[in-house]
Amino acid sequence: MKEQIYLVGGMHCSGCVNSVEKAMKSVQGVEAATVNLAAGTATIRYNEDQTGFKDLARAAERAGYSIEERRKEGSGRLQEKRDRDRKLLEGARRRMTRAWWVTGPVMVWMFLDMVVGIHLTGHFRMELAMTASALYVILFPGSETLKGAWRSMRSLSPNMDVLIAIGTVASVGTGFAALMHHAGWIDFPMHSFAGIAAMIMAFHLTGRYIETKSRGHASDAITKLLTLEAETARVRRNGEEVVVPARDLLPGDQVVVREGEKIPADGKITEGEGTVNESMVTGESMPVHKKASGQVIGGTVNVEGWLLVTVERVGEESFLNRVVQLVEEAQGTRVPIQETADRVTAIFVPVVLLLSLVTFLLWAMVPGLFLPVLEWAAPFVPWVQPEMGTISLAFYASLAVLVIACPCALGLATPTALMVGSGRGAESGILIRRGEAIQLLSEATHIVFDKTGTLTVGEPSVTDVHLTGVQSREDLFSRIFAVEQQSTHPLARAIYRYAELFSTKRHELEGYRTHTGLGVEGVAGGVRTVIGNRRLMEREGVKLDGEEVEMAESLESDGKSVVYVLLDGEVGALLALADQLKPEAKEVMQRLHSMGLQSSMLTGDNQRVAEAVAARVGVGHVMAEVLPDAKEAEIRKLKDKGAVVVMVGDGINDAPALARADVGLALGTGTDVAIESGSIVLVDGSLYAVERSLLLARATFRKIRQNLFWAYFYNVVMIPLAIIGLMHPVLAEAAMALSSVNVIANSRRLASIRLNPES
Repeated sequence: MKEQIYLVGGMHCSGCVNSVEKAMKSVQGVEAATVNLAAGTATIRYNEDQTGFKDLARAAERAGYSIEERRKEGSGRLQEKRDRDRKLLEGARRRMTRAWWVTGPVMVWMFLDMVVGIHLTGHFRMELAMTASALYVILFPGSETLKGAWRSMRSLSPNMDVLIAIGTVASVGTGFAALMHHAGWIDFPMHSFAGIAAMIMAFHLTGRYIETKSRGHASDAITKLLTLEAETARVRRNGEEVVVPARDLLPGDQVVVREGEKIPADGKITEGEGTVNESMVTGESMPVHKKASGQVIGGTVNVEGWLLVTVERVGEESFLNRVVQLVEEAQGTRVPIQETADRVTAIFVPVVLLLSLVTFLLWAMVPGLFLPVLEWAAPFVPWVQPEMGTISLAFYASLAVLVIACPCALGLATPTALMVGSGRGAESGILIRRGEAIQLLSEATHIVFDKTGTLTVGEPSVTDVHLTGVQSREDLFSRIFAVEQQSTHPLARAIYRYAELFSTKRHELEGYRTHTGLGVEGVAGGVRTVIGNRRLMEREGVKLDGEEVEMAESLESDGKSVVYVLLDGEVGALLALADQLKPEAKEVMQRLHSMGLQSSMLTGDNQRVAEAVAARVGVGHVMAEVLPDAKEAEIRKLKDKGAVVVMVGDGINDAPALARADVGLALGTGTDVAIESGSIVLVDGSLYAVERSLLLARATFRKIRQNLFWAYFYNVVMIPLAIIGLMHPVLAEAAMALSSVNVIANSRRLASIRLNPES
């Protein structure tokens, strides 16, 4: 299976989204298709053995749309996006301008004739000019709308274009009917709405232009990320520095980065040191000091110093490109609340068509039902004209119903907020993998933290050594060194680094073995050496004496982890290790509690150490001595109690728990981010990022709810007004266009929300 994002052309509203998704899913081998109206993309998952791009393109063409493959490189994608946005905007501006060149004079003419009483020509000539003008506006500037309506009707997925097309074409039809009556060809009198048809289309095209421009701004975050890439690089070749395009770099190249220059690619510092501003990818405003062997990210800026960097990742593999891809994938997903809007929009246009027909029939058959309302409103609502004939009033009301209904706002409510929110998150080092995580995070009731590397800095060190045997310190640590050098556990590495300082012999190691969550053992220099926690000692059948127990409890009460060293079945030493708390841990925990969340800490450490750390941080509940494979079960227990659980971990050992939680927040640092480990990845390892992600989720979901409310509220209020004849069709169309723009503008406010509580 392959999942790919494609560019889709020709979409205008949520009806188009349904049409494209239906077309894509009809192709053999396609498992899923999610279309994002705001981004103009389709995320398609398909079997490469059964389906190719040509199959997808043919299906899109049959449905009346176009589909394109995207460029892969960041620089190419940036130019592609700019070209596409410019092309869409220029096309929308051209259609709007042409429509108003004709509609503007028509509106002035109608105002002079109907309001001021200045008649520039005879009534017949005026009707002829109005009808001809409207016909031009509809057939030429409005041709894309007519084509879109035809395509959607042909695919049995009527969209907003259908409502506008039917309304404007029918209105022009009244102009021809009025002309034929004036010419004496028919006896039935009909009020002409031809001028209104031109205005409806002109306002519709204006709304499309504003919407296109706003949607382009809504994706500014992607543009900003793409523009972070350096254009050139200073490469060291044959002892000389050569300036080359950054896109031509290859892994292994050595690049020189001077003060004030952008780092052109991801890599490792070989020589030099400097201060690097990584705020554009981590959200942290303070520059980071870097030296030899440190990792750097392409696109960040060397504020001070000189660096020689060995390139490791370029092109699609670079950190920035991975972030852009992640943001685009998130923008292509759906939030659960959108399902309701999708169900409504799927039947919206057919229901509006039915409502329009019912409105016409009610007015035509029982005009007395609504006429008293019009007569009451006529003195203070200038566009209400009760004196029009029954059929004209019926057409007037049904036309207003057609053009005032707005599925566009419903279709844009969620994806635009998600687009801006996920882009804002990426700028702050919050990488959202799936849109549903936004909703779940905003509804979270319980947050669970891993201890080591999450609440603490993740680098424990030996703080206390208590010898209980007769062996020398050098002999003890020589054996410890031999055993612990095989382990990758953080505690083991800390003990190994400490033992190296005192080790005077190099013992041969045999029979090395790990006990998951407990410790390690091996035969070092002929002595069986077991290093682990109290549970491992119990498994070994070792009984600690009173002094050893008292010593261990004293150390654990200080929040230190105690490791026992067993030599041929006898306790040789107690080692105490401590991992420093992150300085912001207590402050962030207090803020999370003030946001209404309950907190827990999940750790494999013993109960006393865990409780000591929890007390210092302010965690509400402790789950200690939990083995890695049991962490997931603890998360499940919380969920079974009805909690919406957020798990915060380092993204490696905590992967099962992160996956089981409603939302997994994986802490990472720069290029070491484990993209697959959580539903939201926090590039910066600071706990402030956890708070930022919650603030972002709540703000984004609040915008989604606001957008949906106003979209529904608009239709609920306006459609009844149109049915009883109080809404002018032109004002209805203008209000419809503004409702879509309002949704996009409201979503764009997310770009300016404050996400740096520590500052």
